[in-house]
Amino acid sequence: MPLVVGVRFRSAGKIYYFDPTGVSDLVVGDWAVVETTRGCEMGRVVLGPHEVDTKEITGKLRPVQRRATAADALEKQRCETRAQEALEQCRAKVAEYRLPMKIVHAEYSFDGKRLLFFFSSEKRVDFRDLVKDLAKVFRTRIELRHIGVRDEARLMGGIGRCGRQVCCSAWLSDFSPVSIKMAKQQGLPLSPMEISGLCGRLLCCLAYEHEYYQEIRSRLPKRGKKVDTPQGRGVVKAIRVLRESVTVKLESGEIVEVTSQELEDMKTEAGREPQKKKEEKKEERAKPKDQTKEQPEAPARKKRRRRRPRRRRPRRQDSSHRSPKDT
Repeated sequence: MPLVVGVRFRSAGKIYYFDPTGVSDLVVGDWAVVETTRGCEMGRVVLGPHEVDTKEITGKLRPVQRRATAADALEKQRCETRAQEALEQCRAKVAEYRLPMKIVHAEYSFDGKRLLFFFSSEKRVDFRDLVKDLAKVFRTRIELRHIGVRDEARLMGGIGRCGRQVCCSAWLSDFSPVSIKMAKQQGLPLSPMEISGLCGRLLCCLAYEHEYYQEIRSRLPKRGKKVDTPQGRGVVKAIRVLRESVTVKLESGEIVEVTSQELEDMKTEAGREPQKKKEEKKEERAKPKDQTKEQPEAPARKKRRRRRPRRRRPRRQDSSHRSPKDT
């Protein structure tokens, strides 16, 4: 298995593997200059040297060129400053060409040979003239990459509904599928304003506790089901997942809260009674029968006599209907 290190180029970006041959003393937190398909890039080591399966490596395993120095750190800051200036100029050019697109972010490669712009748009945009104009202004290779609303929120950043930095910009590296069913299962209001994030899509945090809610709800009875409680029999009126309990309205009208453990104990006790009856029946069958006791003989069945079919007699002809020849 090949030896690799994990490098990340953004705070919440994807982790890429590189060959640390010659620089195997890298540790988590170090900065390194690596060779990528887009040229030289500077990234942070998030996974130290370790072996991985060949199936986990996509494409060619490229090498780590060197450990980053103070001069490399200054060059990275210079690239970020130039990229911010290029972003403002590109936005002015887009407004000049009146293109229906929004320039979100700009990045210079570490060697300065490539300038990448990220944009969002609701429809297809012909930006060929824009690229030619930008190449004349910046005198480098220009790339424009279309991104979705979630990636836009990741690059722009911001504060979420919880009052903290949005997860996709802080630490979330991959987007997991989120459905409206998760919000229903957690008992959240289904208003789009309540369960949508900055990107306008469903909140990513809905998926964080989905497995927990699934597990607890599978152990609790559904609303409207009749259950046995230590206080008596009743109907489930509400489910409290975080407290792992249900609210039950008893037949007497009293409302009580019952935990899942109490419901399990009631089911166990109810299941013991039929088991005892089965065991008693087995014991009765296992007892030896008294051989001296004579069994009453069954009365003999009489044989049913089969009735013979009646023979039909020939019909006698009336004399009034005789022909002249007979007389």
